[in-house]
This record gives sequence, C-alpha cells and structure tokens, in this order.
Amino acid sequence: MSFLHRMSGLSLKGTDKGHCQLKLVNYEADENHISHETQGLSRKHLVVRRGKPFKITLKFGGQSWHPEFHHLILEVRIGDLSERMRVQFPEEWSEPCRWSAKIDQHGIHPHSVTINICSPVMSAVALYNLYLHIETRQSRKSYVVGSFILLCNPWHTDDPVYMPNDAKIEEYMKSDYGWLFMGTALNINSRPWSFGQYEPGVLEACLQLLQVSPQHLRDKNKDYSLRADPVYLSRVICAMVNCNDDLGILEGKWQGSYKDGVKPTDWSGSANILHQWMSSNYSPVRYGQCWVFASVLCTVMRALGIPSRVVTVFNAAHDGDRSLSIKEYYSTTGEKLNVSKDSVWNFHVWVESWMRRPDLSSEFDGWQVVDPTPQEKSAGIFCCGPCPVAAVQQRFLKIPFDTPFLHASVNADIVRLIVRDGRVVGRKVDSETVGQLIYTKSVGSDRPEDLTPAYKAKKNENYFSMVQSYSRAMMSCSGGPSAPEDSSSLEVSLNIEGVPSVGDSITLTVTIKSHLHGPRVLMEHVNAQLKEFNSGPQQSFWKTSKKVHMKAGEDLKLSHVIPPSTYEACLAGDDIVNVAVVITDEESDERALAAQEFSLSSPQITIEIEGGDTIKPKEKQTAKVSFTNTFSKPLNGAVLTVEGSGLLQGKQEARLALLKPGEKIEKQVSIEASSPGTKVLMATFSHSDCPSVVSRCFHKVSVKN
Repeated sequence: MSFLHRMSGLSLKGTDKGHCQLKLVNYEADENHISHETQGLSRKHLVVRRGKPFKITLKFGGQSWHPEFHHLILEVRIGDLSERMRVQFPEEWSEPCRWSAKIDQHGIHPHSVTINICSPVMSAVALYNLYLHIETRQSRKSYVVGSFILLCNPWHTDDPVYMPNDAKIEEYMKSDYGWLFMGTALNINSRPWSFGQYEPGVLEACLQLLQVSPQHLRDKNKDYSLRADPVYLSRVICAMVNCNDDLGILEGKWQGSYKDGVKPTDWSGSANILHQWMSSNYSPVRYGQCWVFASVLCTVMRALGIPSRVVTVFNAAHDGDRSLSIKEYYSTTGEKLNVSKDSVWNFHVWVESWMRRPDLSSEFDGWQVVDPTPQEKSAGIFCCGPCPVAAVQQRFLKIPFDTPFLHASVNADIVRLIVRDGRVVGRKVDSETVGQLIYTKSVGSDRPEDLTPAYKAKKNENYFSMVQSYSRAMMSCSGGPSAPEDSSSLEVSLNIEGVPSVGDSITLTVTIKSHLHGPRVLMEHVNAQLKEFNSGPQQSFWKTSKKVHMKAGEDLKLSHVIPPSTYEACLAGDDIVNVAVVITDEESDERALAAQEFSLSSPQITIEIEGGDTIKPKEKQTAKVSFTNTFSKPLNGAVLTVEGSGLLQGKQEARLALLKPGEKIEKQVSIEASSPGTKVLMATFSHSDCPSVVSRCFHKVSVKN
C-alpha cells in the first residue's frame, strides 16, 4: 500500500512544458504506517502521529528539479487555517513548535525528492490538506498534493497523552478488543467487546464526529485551534457519543420496547454503530445503555490516539441532589418502593482516558474519568469529565470536571428507610455498598483488574461523621421524612447461597441477632422483586411472612427457597433480583431491615470454531453453535441466533417449534474475517415462553495474518 497519487489535472496553476512539474506523489504509506503505529487504521488516507516526521516522495516531469533554482514550499491547511514551510536541507535548523519539512539526504534525485514532514507535537487532530508550491525567480506553480490524517501520539514524551509503558500502550491504544464487566457485585458476568478501530471507515467516522460537533459548526477555526488539547477533545467526543444535545451517535433507552432499533444487549462491537451513524447522515443509532456509550467512546478515543479503557463501577450512585446519600424506601413487608429520585445502579460503565492535565497540577495527571452516558448536564450539555481519578479519591471536589458527581458515584451512602402511612419507622445507613468494586480488563488478560483503591480512600470516622451530618442536613432542607437514628436492638443480615442460575432454586438465609437479653416475638417479612440494573424495582414475584420466637441469647437462622416455578415466567438470564427482609418486634414495634441484589446466571451456549480460535483474514471457517435444554420442561418457539461484526453479514438463525428437555438446537455458520484483530461472535437463545432472551454467549476470535 504505497498510496501513489498521480498529479494530472490537480495543478492549481498552469504547468507549462519545459518547467519542473509535479507528476506523482508517493505517500510511502507502508513505511509511514509502521513507523507511526497506524497500520490498518485507514484504507483511504495516510495516517500519521503528531510530533513525528513522516515521508513523502515527489516525482517531477519536464525540466529536472534543481534545489538551487526550484524552491519547494509545502503548505498544510485545515479550514481557514494554514501554515507554510520551506523545504529545508537536513542540516538546517527548524523550530520544534512549527511545521517543518526537510529533504531526506538519501532521497535527492534529478526527477524526485523525498521529504520528511513533521508537525508540532501540539497540533490539532484532523484531516489535513497538503499543497506544494514550486517557486523560481520567474514563476510560482501550486499543486494539490493530497490529504493525511494527524492523530495524537502517546509514543512522544512531549504529547500530553504520552504513555511510557509499552504493554499498556498495546492494551489501551492498539488493541481493538475489550472485556466488559456487568451484573452485580455478588454475581459478576462479563462479555467481550470489539472496539473495531481497524474496521474500514471507523477512523473516518471518528473524525467526522468532530466535524459535526456543535463546537465545529459554531466556529470551525476556533475548534481546530483547540483540538490539540486532549482535555478539549475528550469533552467534545464525550458529548457527541450521546445524541441529547447534537448530531451524536447513540440514543439511550432503558425501558420499554426496542423494536424500532437494536436492544442494547444485542450490540457486541462499535464498528456497526459507527457505520450506521455515518450511513444514516448522522441520525442517532437506537439504542444504547451505559456499556454501549462507554465502549463507543473508548473506540473513538483510541482511534484518535488517546489511550483509554472501559471501567465498571458496581453499585454506582446517581446522586442528582449532591447530598452524598441515596435514599431507598421499603414497606413494612419488605417491598422496595419505586419513589426515590436518586438511584444506585447495580453497575455503571464509563471510560478512563490517559492524559496530562496542564490546566491543573501534576498530581492530577494520568487516568481521567470520561462518562458519555447522558445522566446530568455539565456546563449545559450532557457530558461528564474529564475528571482526574486522583481528585475523586482525594475528595478535591472543586477540580474540573464534574468531580462532586463522580465522587458521589463511588462514595455515597445508601439510607434505607422503612415507611408506614407516610412516616419513617426504621432506618439503616449503608456506607459500604456504593462503589463496592471498580473493575477494568487487565493488561494482556481478560481477568479483572481491581481499581477500587484508586477511587476510594479509606474512610475515617471524621469522614463518616461529615457525610452523615451533610446527608441529614440535605434531607431536612429537601423536606424529606425525618428518620430515627440507627439505634436498633435488632441486627439482621441476608445471604444468597451460591450463584443462582436460571432453572435453579434460589436459597436465602436470614440471620437475626438480638442485643437484648430476654426472649422476643418477631414477625419476619421477606420480599423478592425483579429490577432493572439502573432503576427502581418492579412488582414482587415472591413473598413470605411468618411469626418467629427468639430465645434469650439465641441467634436465629431462617432459610427460604424460591423454586423455579415461581420465577420462570418473569425472570431470564442476567436479570437482577432485589430481596429484602423486614423483622418487626411485635411488642416494641421496633424494625430492622436487610437487602441484597443479585443476578441470575444464564444457561450455557457452546461455540466451537473448526481449526481453533485463531483464523486468517479472508479465509472461510465454520463455527458450530449449540444450546441444550437443561430445563425440566419443553421450550416452545426456540430460536438460536448468531452474529458477529467483521465475521458475519447480518444475523443467522436456527428455529425449533419445540425443544424437549435434554434436546439440542444447533446452527453452523461460515465466518470470514474482513481484517486482522480480535473479533467477537455472539449467540443468543430465546423461546416464546419467556419474555426476554434466556441466554447469551460471546466468543473471542483472533484474526492474524
């Protein structure tokens, strides 16, 4: 791939015979792409990194080129901004903060010259146009040489995105494959994601995202001037990944029907989303949720040269009123009430991007949180960050951008309130659950790396006192119900045994301890509800209550079993359940509460690729996909679906009217990789007896030349 560009018809001015004329440009693409670590990013353009020289070879016709008589001037343009550079000899000095062009000492010939062009390290990320002016004492001729894409350079020590560790650059910049963590802290499930920055057209889509941003449409020259700064770039891109304020990529949806788009759980890669956005003339792609928004943002950032990774916070607080507390309301029978304005998401996914922060002190350099999921506005638009992870951990809440909101996301308290007839009759503060685990994919491995200590400093007693006082003050100011202090003589805990799978019984254990010396008569209420990962609960699907007698000095353990027949009509794989228990002392009317949330594991789908999981581009391979009915009953309308960006065109399905217990449904597909990298095959199984997908499986495929 040499990107030869013939110049016929491209001259801006006449080219008389007998004069030195530009006939051909060789972009030396293979050498440049290897040198600049940009192989595979574009099939249409030369792609180079700022601050590092790249080569082009100019070939002349007509009169021989002679450096003493024919002076070469190169000009780069973006929008109305341009900079000219006289082509110099190697020994001539040039300013590092300006564009420069020097003749390669081994590339001078009568009819050609090789030139090394270098941009300043703080140049705008953009598609540049390149022009050549050949000047003599008598004439000046100008040519359109072509265009090239300039990206950030994490290999250059002076670039704000410089990352000194090669293994981390490989993982956070060059890798087109990620591993996402979801579910609940009690039952973490995971899935691969194909970032797809090497898929055809993806880099061009990422650049076009900048071109249609409100900042560019409002003042393109100002936008180009600011694009050298990764802080500015990340805010623009973050806002453009959601479509709430602009021509952004994704429309979010968290409930209801997804029939007019794609269900968020059905996406397995960014390339299809970016292609659809481009081909629809920037209409928003339907639909995304947090992990889709974050993964697309990670793709754009890596493509443009900013090292980035996807991060999952388990039990992330959405603290809209900045009270540092999230109130949850329960009935006296343990039913969680859907009345709170704020919420705790079982998991929330955002991005960390690596950059220096020259606008702050050096202690805030490094990983920055950038969250494209539209939750709260930042400076009037739906974006969040970049916020230094160090500022979140150290509680520097005045550091830009959006530090208070992100600090609350991982550090807020949950205040669980038991209410009866509009009055709070019980209260429990949980200071441990929010931000319980913070995970990202490990370098060179699919195992999770625990980032929790990077976000959460150890809370001392003064911090607890400050947060609780602040929470009470905010609750009082907001007109919320007053609540009794935590002074219960009853202590209750709730434990889920094992990791329940769809089709298995769910076993719960309630443990009750009394801080009084005498016997007690207690009433136990246990309630189970389905809930969305980011919102309140739905209607209860199981409940029980009974009177228990507690002897003096005794710790009670009460066991409960929820059989599959009770939940199979409303629960599917990866669904989340909220279980709560309320214990009431019948004599004193004292109440104690415990709650847990967990997700159900899915039945297994098997994916096997003949010849192994490493394949070559453009070679067809067969993948076998199967699902065996492990349930005790037959399943009506069984559907097994297979798809994979960069491996399959569209979806392929196998159907059975009835899948008996122990019977298998299979589908063979022929896969062919369009480009090297890591791809993902996704298979889903569903049946008409269940309202949603029963099982989903992802399989990693390595494509190597």
